Amino acid sequence: MYRYVLKCVLFCMTIFVSTTMSYAIEIKNLSVAVDVAGKQRMYTQRMLKDYAMIGLENKFGNPSEDLKQIMFDFEDHLNALIEFNKDKATDESLQKVKTMWGPIKEALKEAPSKEKAGKMQEDLEALLKQANEAVGLFAKQTGKESGKIINISGRQRMLSQRMASLYMLKVWGINDPKFKDKMTKTMDLFKTSHEVLKKSSMNTAEINKLLSKVERAFMFFEIMNKSNSKFIPALIYKKSNEILKNMNTVTGLYAAQEK
Repeated sequence: MYRYVLKCVLFCMTIFVSTTMSYAIEIKNLSVAVDVAGKQRMYTQRMLKDYAMIGLENKFGNPSEDLKQIMFDFEDHLNALIEFNKDKATDESLQKVKTMWGPIKEALKEAPSKEKAGKMQEDLEALLKQANEAVGLFAKQTGKESGKIINISGRQRMLSQRMASLYMLKVWGINDPKFKDKMTKTMDLFKTSHEVLKKSSMNTAEINKLLSKVERAFMFFEIMNKSNSKFIPALIYKKSNEILKNMNTVTGLYAAQEK
């Protein structure tokens, strides 16, 4: 009887451990790790965009549900990256991300407000900076030029959401004295990075086609940046997600070339 009970306990423990160690994302190699870590940067800005959309009471794209999903994905991917990683410096960076994420996660569960929006933006930008460090360390681990390209491509996803979140906060009425400087730097980095990707030796016909689509979508933000008119939040949301979708595919195609 004792042995039977012991076997049952051990079986349950095995199931529990295998369940707790199972993540929604599977990281097979360092190139995929660079891709996944790169998404973490994007998630910080997408959460901010959703936060502002909820504050605006604009339901286009269902930002409330999107925010919940992105919060889950951020934590799931972070745990998967920590589990996959074997490098000490990268682990230290990921642990910092995890520490910063805790209070931000709790704050995101609260109803968005203009009074808290400035603090939320600062916290998510700090998290973005730390997540960016982790991506760079993963890219360095690859020891290949491809790691840099995957990193740059993945960063474009983040920049698409950053442009949108900055505009969304402006439309909401959040006064950010550094708005113009942040937007100019974000758009300049997006444009120069795009030129680097267009010249990459890793490009395929499919990648080039997607990069052309991204270039056309980016023109919307260039036009918007030169205009004094207020743009419809739903249009900003839509265009930023078009770039995100295509750059996510491009980054995945780059990562898939490394086995």
